This record gives sequence, C-alpha cells and structure tokens, in this order.
Amino acid sequence: MTADLRLIPLLDFPLVEPGDDLVSLIMQALQVNGLNLLAGDVLVVAQKIISKAENRYVRLADVIVGAEAKSLAEKAGKDPRQVELILRESKEVIRVRPGVIIVEHRNGYIHANAGIDKSNIHIDTDDPRVLLLPEDPDASARALRNGIASLGAVAPQVIINDSMGRAWRNGTVGLAIGTAGIAPLYNQIGEADMFGNILEVTEPAVADELAAGASLVMGQAAEGCPVVVARGASLKHSEGGSAGLLRDKSLDMFR
Repeated sequence: MTADLRLIPLLDFPLVEPGDDLVSLIMQALQVNGLNLLAGDVLVVAQKIISKAENRYVRLADVIVGAEAKSLAEKAGKDPRQVELILRESKEVIRVRPGVIIVEHRNGYIHANAGIDKSNIHIDTDDPRVLLLPEDPDASARALRNGIASLGAVAPQVIINDSMGRAWRNGTVGLAIGTAGIAPLYNQIGEADMFGNILEVTEPAVADELAAGASLVMGQAAEGCPVVVARGASLKHSEGGSAGLLRDKSLDMFR
C-alpha cells in the first residue's frame, strides 16, 4: 500500500502528429518540467496521443458503409460511416440507444462507440475524420517503456488510459486499456484485514484506480496535459499486460 501518492503533470506537452516519436517527446517534456524518472514511477499516458502518433485517423469519406451499419445507424441516430467503423472495431454489439452504441471492442473491453470520437482532434468540416483506439494498447505501452529504458533512463511502469462509462453510474472515468511493467490487479485474497478476518474476494484494480486519478490531472477538454507521472504508487511488477482487468463474458452479469 502506498503511503504518499503524487500525480505530476508534464506541462506544455506539444501537440502530437502521426509518426511522432512519443519516447522523445516524453523525455523532452520531463526535461522541460525539471523531472527525472525514479524507480517505481508510473507514466499514465492518454490514449489520444498514442492513437495520434500511430496515425489511427480515418477519413469518413473513405468509409464504405454496409447494410448492417446503415440499419444500426438509423436506430442510434448516428453517422452511418462512423457506425461502420464501430462495427469494424468490435466483436459484438451489446446495447443501442439514440446517440450511443455499446460494444465489446475487439481488444476485449466494453466501450461506447468502440472508443471512436472526434474530441481533441483537428476537424476539417469539409473532410471530417475520426480517431480510433490504438491497434494494441499493451504493445504501445511496452514500446514506451522499452524505448525510455533504451535511452538509459529508469524503465517506468506504463498505463494507457481512456475515458469510459460504467454500469449503473453516470459520468466517465479514466480506465486502463493498456499496461506495461505493472500488475493491473492486486490480489489480496487470503490476507487478513485489520480485525484478522481473511479476505475472500478483495482484488483492487490498481491500474484502473491510478488511471482514474491521473485523468483528474489530465482533464478532458483544452487542458493539453496527456502525460502524468504517478510517483509513490508502489505497484507490483508484471509483463502480462492489461488482460487481467477484463471479466470473462460468462461472469458478466450486465449482459
């Protein structure tokens, strides 16, 4: 358990364009902010800049719309071209209502509109485009961790976060969609609580908790702060990625 947690934003982070080297940009931002990475530091990185650097943009004019997308677009009241992209990025459509399509993303998490949106990107009204989630967020997180380590710096644990809704709750929170070097769950089953009772189900999703905390610092609009250094979290090491956060469909009571 951490006794003292700091969430340090990397201020004045530059706008990210396709092909940009995020490792170099993060290292430069650390220098500008007068920071050096320490052992145990966690970099929480907004999904948006990962997608931008990996050029996950799609021009809507390039999208060929199928029959399923047209039908679903009518139910949801959405642009058929964007619905076509939602279907391509998804394993299963779970719920539909006007304005939103809840899906199981092909990477496994349950997400509104497959995480596809137009926020915090430049929009040309004559040639609109959208931004997809990273192809493989765990691989993106590993690339950042390994790239920073290759420059001789401390290899940070990395979380890629994105804003999502939750069952039974209003609003969105930051959740981890990719990790590297970090155990995303802290299994405390079998430990004793403060009264000596043995814990039977306690397993905090520490990667999600840290992703949510960092989101408060990042903001959701014009703050321009897509990278946060979390210091003092004392999270366990793992190279297993974020898959452990995903509940098996057979155990999902909300479907």
